[in-house]
Amino acid sequence: MPERRKRVKHYHEPGDVHELTFSCYQRLPLLDNDVWKGYLAESLETACRACKFGLIAFVFMPEHVHLLTLPQETKPKIGAFLAAVKRPCSVRVKQDLVTTRNPLIERLTVQERPGKTAFRFWLEGSGYDRNLQNEDTVLASLDYIHNNPVQRGLCQRPADWFWSSTRFYTSDPPRQDPRLPAITRLPAEFFTRIYVR
Repeated sequence: MPERRKRVKHYHEPGDVHELTFSCYQRLPLLDNDVWKGYLAESLETACRACKFGLIAFVFMPEHVHLLTLPQETKPKIGAFLAAVKRPCSVRVKQDLVTTRNPLIERLTVQERPGKTAFRFWLEGSGYDRNLQNEDTVLASLDYIHNNPVQRGLCQRPADWFWSSTRFYTSDPPRQDPRLPAITRLPAEFFTRIYVR
C-alpha cells in the first residue's frame, strides 16, 4: 500500500506573516553549492514578484531553507508560491547534472511508478508553514532564521553567512546585495521595537 503523505493545511488572515521551511530531498546537503544557491535566490525573487509575496527574511542552509514572508493579497496561494520558488531551481540543477554527467542525477531520480521516474531536488510536500500574527513572534522568527548558521557552527556571526538576509538588517543604511532576493521591510506595526543584531 502506498505511503500517505501528510499535507500541510495553509490558512491566512490578512496581515499574517508566514514562516515557511522546506528541505532538500532526503535532507541531503544539496545547497552546499553556491551556483545552486544562486539559482534558488533567482527563483525566490521571481516568485515573490509573480505571486505578490513580500520577503521579510531568509536563510539558505545546506539541506533546508527558511523564509519569512508577507503575502500581499488577501487570499494568497502559498502552495503556488512554494512551487514557483522550488520548481525553477530544481529544473536548472537537473540541467547542470545532466550536462556534466554527474552521478548524483541517479541518486535524485526516483521511480514514481512502473515506467515513470521523476527528478527530486526537494523533499516532497510543502514543508512547514507557521502563521505569525504579532511583533514578538515575528521578531523571534527573524532572530531564529538569522542565527541558524551560527547554531549549526557554519559561521561565527549571523552576518558572516552570505546566503541570508542578515546583512540587510545590520547595515546602516540597509544594503541589498544584487545576488540575493530583494527584502521587503516589515510593516510599520512591527517597528515599535528596533531590530538590532
